[in-house]
Amino acid sequence: MYRKLILDNGIRLVSERIPTLKSVTVGLWVNAGSRDEQPAQAGYSHFIEHMFFKGTTSRSATDISREIDALGGELNAFTTRETTTFYVKVLDQHLSQALALLSDLFHHSRFSPKEIEKEKQVVIEEIRMVQDDPEDLVQDLHTSQVMGPHPLGRPILGKEAVIGNVRREDLLEYMSMHYRPQDVVIAVAGSFDQRRLEQIIVREFDRCRRSEKLAAPVRQAPEIHGGVALQRKQLEQVHLCIGLKGISAGHKDRYALYVLNSILGGSVSSRLFQEVREKRGLAYSIYSYLSSYSDGGTVTVYAGTRQKEVERVVDLIRREVRSMAKKGITRDELRRTKDQMKGSLMLSLESSHSRMNKLAKDEMIKGVHTSLDQMIDEIDAVTMRQVSRVAEELFNENWLAITGLGPLSQRQLRLAR
Repeated sequence: MYRKLILDNGIRLVSERIPTLKSVTVGLWVNAGSRDEQPAQAGYSHFIEHMFFKGTTSRSATDISREIDALGGELNAFTTRETTTFYVKVLDQHLSQALALLSDLFHHSRFSPKEIEKEKQVVIEEIRMVQDDPEDLVQDLHTSQVMGPHPLGRPILGKEAVIGNVRREDLLEYMSMHYRPQDVVIAVAGSFDQRRLEQIIVREFDRCRRSEKLAAPVRQAPEIHGGVALQRKQLEQVHLCIGLKGISAGHKDRYALYVLNSILGGSVSSRLFQEVREKRGLAYSIYSYLSSYSDGGTVTVYAGTRQKEVERVVDLIRREVRSMAKKGITRDELRRTKDQMKGSLMLSLESSHSRMNKLAKDEMIKGVHTSLDQMIDEIDAVTMRQVSRVAEELFNENWLAITGLGPLSQRQLRLAR
């Protein structure tokens, strides 16, 4: 059963009771991510996420780790381009302790200058890990190319130079602007007593007052850029990203685009996987995925291949994109993909963690809850005509962007394009 409660200070609680489970997951979502940073703040959202676990006024970092371990639970966080999330998953009998711990982290983290200095090195090593992982790196390079100077084009982890110079007062000022109660959603899914949950949430999170500070600058929608970008690097493979314009997370055509993505490269039965890997053996890894934000998005194909096969792989990808734009898909593909999507959706929502994620995203993107039955109805409602229209609109090669990483030349990519 779904419920929504807005606290006096503006924090929104969205919850779904699932009595068949023994676990409960609580997520605290802040409507701030890397896109909300100024260039001189690149990486602040992610760095703040790290600092929440480095000690509060009443708990050391070790105390926090021992407490969640003693509950047999999981406490973690993640940062995206639009949100920062802190979550805890425990057995239902430990919900009160878990919420008290999450509340302490959120309200009383110390941001000790000594811990900030230590964490700088940890985050810088994390940035360098991405530099050493070509699959991650080419996707960061591609996002930067496609989004251009827009904040969505910057890496979530930030830049070494910015992280190396960050100060405590910088982080606290950023939080005062972006961590206002009215920008927070608490999502709870699993086994719990509704009345008791609401009492605890009010006790733990209604203490901070609604912020009267001016809101952060309004987000500007991105423009999608095409073209070719290359970064030479001595690797065994060439790593490629080929991108096109997508749509926003709440767009009316999102389910039609999910269908197109699945058929293009979103599964092992997809056209690209079958054509490029299974039939021709040109790549071990090839897949497509969607990146959807509150005001725009992209469709991206990733492939890793040998240098001499770059032109063939790019040509095959472009052929499939053109084919889908001009001819659409078959009725059999639409039927199979709908069945696959419904099965994947139902399986993905079997855990309290996945249900918590869905609750929060529904609230932050649309402000309304969408039930599983409603989602299945929306998948069933996708038509051949809608899919063909969306393919024709989005799979337009004028927006085509190709990013290459590895031992190849600019001429190879330009010939491929």
